[in-house]
Amino acid sequence: MKIRIVSHSKHPLPAYETPFSAGMDLRANLDSEILLRPLERALIPTGFIIELPEGFEAQIRPRSGLAIKNGISLLNTPGTIDADYRGEIMVILVNLSNEDFVVRDGERIAQMIISTHEQAEWIEVDTLKATERGTGGFGHTGIK
Repeated sequence: MKIRIVSHSKHPLPAYETPFSAGMDLRANLDSEILLRPLERALIPTGFIIELPEGFEAQIRPRSGLAIKNGISLLNTPGTIDADYRGEIMVILVNLSNEDFVVRDGERIAQMIISTHEQAEWIEVDTLKATERGTGGFGHTGIK
């Protein structure tokens, strides 16, 4: 799949790090470092604008290494970039650790997955088909 991209970044285009990677790494595109204190969040620019085909979205997800090593995650995750959005891809980083974290220019901060989606059309009815689960909600199956 080919996707049009405009780059205002000082860094390479988003890329897959291994042959079987599902997500492309996104890098911070910063003029100066950003200090994230515990429980603080910041909007981090990437310098990229993309043009997705209709029926596709880009999902922005946390990087597992940053999460386990530093307690850094994303708010609104996965973030969705719609096919008609033409603004810069920005990443909402949050520091969930007890330590300060410095976001540096060029650092891999998130991953982006390109995915298909469909739009649903509601069919209003009076009843739904019964299932074995029924209305059982969170934790309804207990511990086995």
